[in-house]
Amino acid sequence: MQPLDIQGFSYEERHGLLPMLTTAFADCGGWILDRKTLSPSMMEFRVEIQLRAAVDLYASIVASGLELTRAGHLALTDLCACRRHQAETADLSDVVSIRIEISFLDDMTLHSLLMTGAPLA
Repeated sequence: MQPLDIQGFSYEERHGLLPMLTTAFADCGGWILDRKTLSPSMMEFRVEIQLRAAVDLYASIVASGLELTRAGHLALTDLCACRRHQAETADLSDVVSIRIEISFLDDMTLHSLLMTGAPLA
């Protein structure tokens, strides 16, 4: 199975969301392979889970308060559908690699938006 790239964002502070996400990954049997800071307002997790835990992971991510992009929701929905409909042909113990990129919007200030040249809606 190909690795999934998922993007999300949060208005919560980093120190509040990250422990919940780490617990969410662990509760569904996931392994955190890598965790790194991409910028002052972005972070990345590389996680592996078994296919059978796809629904649990999806529910845990949403319950943690992380908002997913449309593409992120579709990727996780497809993974859950794969788990459900291919249960006879797919081994549910197959490992799925997921890269989750998180943007912390509370860290964004007017000054940082102006310095990056980002348009103001």
